[in-house]
Amino acid sequence: MTAILKDPLERTRFIKFALVGALGALIDFGVMNLLVWLLKATLVLAGSVSFICAVISNFTWNRFWTYPESRAKHVIGQLVQFTIVNAIGLVIRVPILKLGEPALDSLLENSALKPLAASHTFISHNATLALAIGIVMLWNYFVNRYWTYNDIDT
Repeated sequence: MTAILKDPLERTRFIKFALVGALGALIDFGVMNLLVWLLKATLVLAGSVSFICAVISNFTWNRFWTYPESRAKHVIGQLVQFTIVNAIGLVIRVPILKLGEPALDSLLENSALKPLAASHTFISHNATLALAIGIVMLWNYFVNRYWTYNDIDT
């Protein structure tokens, strides 16, 4: 964390990682909402598929834009490492979706505020996914930076 604050190059990498993550989040939210609302998939299934789509996008952008100097490792090896980190992130994510969404949905459904009660399912799906993305993003950044992309200078 100190490197991000003190080193301009590391700070730039973190900003790029965050921008890539923002794109991944857009993909994540978009795919999740399409699967839930158009195909009537469960949140856990839709959130898992959307997560995989976001991981593929994030790996590609991080490999070629955030860490372009990371070439000591073969792309397949790095993809495997990135996938392992993100699979652990998925293990962190699924319980948040599975446990958090019903609790938040129930709270919103019974809310005295009419707009919250009327849109409780939409809000609970997206708020729960946003929480899961935030938590998993922190895990992903630090583990990927110091394991997957450890072949670059800090």
